[in-house]
Amino acid sequence: MLETYSKEERLEILRRYRNLIEVWHTRKSTEDKWMVRKAFRVAAEAHKDMRRRSGEPYIYHPLEVATIAAGEIGLGRTSIICSLLHDVVEDTEYKINDIQMMFGEQIARIIDGLTKLDDLEENEFTSLQAENFKKLLLTLSYDVRVILIKLADRLHNMRTLDAMPREKKFKIASETTVLYAPLAYRLGLYAVKSELEDLSLKHMQPDIYNDIRRKLADARDGRNQRLERFLEPIKKSLDASGLNYRVLISEKPVSAIFERMNLKEIPFEEVHDTYVLRFIISCPEEQEKIECWHVYAIITSHYKPNNERLRDWISLPKANGYESLHTTVMSKTGKWIEIQVRSERMDEIAEKGYAAYWKYKDSPHSESGLDEWLGKVRELFSAEDVPALDFVDSFKMNLFSDEIFVFTPKGDMISLPVGSTALDFAYNIHTELGNQCIGANANHKLVQLNHILKTGDQVEILTSKVQKPKEEWYDFLVTARAKSRLKEGIRDDRKSYKDEGREKLEKYLKQINLEPSKANISHLIEAEKLNGLVDLYYFTAINRITQAKIKNAFTDKPTGLFRLFTNPFARPKNQKELAGNQDGDKSQTALPALLREDMAELNYTISQCCNPIPGDEVVALVFENEPIHIHRVSCAKAASLMSQYGNNIVKAKWRQKEGVSFLAGLKITGIDSVGFLYRLTNIISNDLALNIRSLQLESSGGLVEAVITVYVHNSQNLKDLIEHLKKVADIKKVSRLDRLGGS
Repeated sequence: MLETYSKEERLEILRRYRNLIEVWHTRKSTEDKWMVRKAFRVAAEAHKDMRRRSGEPYIYHPLEVATIAAGEIGLGRTSIICSLLHDVVEDTEYKINDIQMMFGEQIARIIDGLTKLDDLEENEFTSLQAENFKKLLLTLSYDVRVILIKLADRLHNMRTLDAMPREKKFKIASETTVLYAPLAYRLGLYAVKSELEDLSLKHMQPDIYNDIRRKLADARDGRNQRLERFLEPIKKSLDASGLNYRVLISEKPVSAIFERMNLKEIPFEEVHDTYVLRFIISCPEEQEKIECWHVYAIITSHYKPNNERLRDWISLPKANGYESLHTTVMSKTGKWIEIQVRSERMDEIAEKGYAAYWKYKDSPHSESGLDEWLGKVRELFSAEDVPALDFVDSFKMNLFSDEIFVFTPKGDMISLPVGSTALDFAYNIHTELGNQCIGANANHKLVQLNHILKTGDQVEILTSKVQKPKEEWYDFLVTARAKSRLKEGIRDDRKSYKDEGREKLEKYLKQINLEPSKANISHLIEAEKLNGLVDLYYFTAINRITQAKIKNAFTDKPTGLFRLFTNPFARPKNQKELAGNQDGDKSQTALPALLREDMAELNYTISQCCNPIPGDEVVALVFENEPIHIHRVSCAKAASLMSQYGNNIVKAKWRQKEGVSFLAGLKITGIDSVGFLYRLTNIISNDLALNIRSLQLESSGGLVEAVITVYVHNSQNLKDLIEHLKKVADIKKVSRLDRLGGS
């Protein structure tokens, strides 16, 4: 089985296999161990001639994925077998039928869900990444383990991304940030989610990642000493009360700290919540709530809490099963300290998410919205087929978003995504309630259908039998469930016009000497951009489609280029672009010939969403019939595009030209004082000899805020300007603007 490997590689493979068995904590019968060993032997044989880009034997990868699934997520035999075999069908001669014969239908089905799409039609306008992600998500409807194994696979790929070229790193890291990390969060895998985001930042913006890591390490010893002094009186009281507890100092992920720095526009030194103190108590499950609040009472008897930051996820668990009590207290040194209180059971669910939740699922004291969330997933998937990009967007919007909790008139609690309206609530209760909705009473106050609800609202839906579902309702619906039910309602209503519409249509066609043939009907539906026959008959019946429109449809036939121009991100993939590589990723960088061209000779555009300037780390994306789009690596829009169109990434590097200037924007906040504007403009114009294009200044309550755009030669030019401005006593904050408004 291992004859093709060197002696050192054989020893390493066996060491990793033994480690997998050691971290496997679920039931391990003799049969279980035999089945896992069989899967290991099949995987080792199938991948014997394969190497990763780093040069290591490929079998290391499935072994590590299985180890993550078993040790870090807490999965059992079936998942371990699937992890070991997850690339066998995709990358070797084995077929799904072979796996089914050896390991049974369930394992074969899970592996099929883990296998990427082999190919797409040559002229299909789509995103291969979105199609693959859609296929993966669809497996949630029958077995959530597919997603959990895929997350383990993605985590190991991110841990070993160093060997990849820059463009491939960007593709994989952006996919991870936009799609996989939020999915890990939604399934309660906080440790996996945090590491995925940290690794994405490491590979997308290594300088920032390493700088924050270094500063965290430098601050660690002094911080721990301060926390020991802070904990001393709390520990004395907890010990005296007889509580069985432990305390952890949990450092926040680098990516979360960087996000806070961006959100607050502050440097690392001003981020005070870089860690959290976690109190974990050991007690019977029925005593958990009482003892968690007991710990909270002891802590707040020593330090004053910030009531606005109290979060009770014990009484009201999150939809992914997460339970914990969060608070923030003021220390004696004048620093806010974040605290979490939870039981050992809650901590296991917080760390291992869905797998741990399932372990406690049948407990009478365990309540979680995870089953309800999975129910919503299945309902979303049962809707009619939609394009992959729309599907993924809908999934992200409805199932990754934060939640609100609202109540029915009888006091039943309903969870909805943030931003949900009264009409979303109505459709969540029942289809007919939504279709006949004319308004609502929110907290006994009359509101419109598009009224946005907030946590704690009690909502009563008002209906009328003459009300019908309307297309314009789509404009303010948020949930996929509501949109799906509205679509069904509109379709059912339009079906009632079938006979009338068909008679009119046949009469119109006859008058212009055309038969109501299947080909002519299909052409008319396509020309009018309708969803199908139901819509065609309906719009004909209500006179939206007239004889004149029908005649024009058969006179001016479309050329087939229209979709390219109206959907600039739709790009046909051909089979060459989908050629595979040895690391299990089927894509290559698009249009490699472009890499040999001089950037100055290409048609490109600087994206206004992030306004890159020379010296910034940039990424380029190419789409058919469009100039190359240049984005900053840190741009959120670029990350979203790369997560869907990773094949379109091309190499780009600034070529500095003498005397060329670029527009950059700054936001400056300071104390309003005499001569403020003079000092500001003097530094820019006289000290640094830069030209100001625009300056807006507002003063209120002793504070002044200025937004200024200047011409700079490169990013170092801009950094020098920011450093000079920060030295002015009255200026308190200077930050770069990504978007320059209408400039």
